Amino acid sequence: QVQLVESGGGLVQDGGSLRLSCAASRFTFSNYYMSWYRQAPGKQRELVAGITSAGSTNYADSVKGRFTISRDNAKNMVYLQMNSLKPEDTAVYYCNLRSANAWGQGTQVTVSS
Repeated sequence: QVQLVESGGGLVQDGGSLRLSCAASRFTFSNYYMSWYRQAPGKQRELVAGITSAGSTNYADSVKGRFTISRDNAKNMVYLQMNSLKPEDTAVYYCNLRSANAWGQGTQVTVSS
């Protein structure tokens, strides 16, 4: 069964940075599109960023120029570098394997103003 484990969340001030990590296992990681989603209180879960097996990326308009998704296929890891964080980025962030509809447990990111 697919396993995704997120880490790296925390509390940061407005304008700060965080790097999220997702450790993937029990599937051939290098073959698949991976993505990060987030869900804020009272809101629907939304796509933040995605990366193909070849390294092509896509981003939500709200995070373009501030967030960077990357992957290390040798380590079965996907990352989300978040810079210039804003209070509206506060949410639980989830790693996702779309092809299996698999989710991690989530990691909380809180940006204080």
